[in-house]
Amino acid sequence: MESKDYLKDIAEIKNLMNKSSRFISLSGLSGILAGIYALIGAATAYWLVTTYSYGTLLLDGWVFRTCLVILAAVAFLSIVTAIILTTKKAKKNHEKIWDNTSKRLVFNFLIPLITGGLYILIILNQQKYGQAGALMLIFYGLSLVSASKYSLGDIRYLGLIEIVLGLICALFPGYGFWLWALGFGVMHIVYGTWMHFKYDKQ
Repeated sequence: MESKDYLKDIAEIKNLMNKSSRFISLSGLSGILAGIYALIGAATAYWLVTTYSYGTLLLDGWVFRTCLVILAAVAFLSIVTAIILTTKKAKKNHEKIWDNTSKRLVFNFLIPLITGGLYILIILNQQKYGQAGALMLIFYGLSLVSASKYSLGDIRYLGLIEIVLGLICALFPGYGFWLWALGFGVMHIVYGTWMHFKYDKQ
């Protein structure tokens, strides 16, 4: 009987240590919605390019600028949705949304992301467009891996998948659009669904 009590105490201590060192209120539903936003954005951009540019993205035209706006809108909606749903989940679990752990999570996530974003802007300004999609996937994957030690470990696997897809995209730039849609769209939906049933439904 005493050994069972000791094991229970150890499990509770381990659980408390995990909660204190990791931000675990990330919402799986936000991942699903981010994937849906990305697929809608990709479908819209594909329609614009095939309808008005005959399959060629005019890099100095309104189609290209519109695609950039769509990309920014997808990122904005994904961030806002993640904040809203994660805040709601944290309140439901009686957890703080902004503490030292969540600050470390955001800090470690943003370092590779901002670095990658600035680098992509630099190469776009130099009219080197071919690797932009691959770099988005790679730096986003690095951001997820970097942040995973302060959150749910499953995020690391999504990050590694994004990095692999980015490398494939760099090797086969002609499939960049489809790999981007797979990485930011389909994989987010798959990951979000997995996280939703694994953690949110508990």
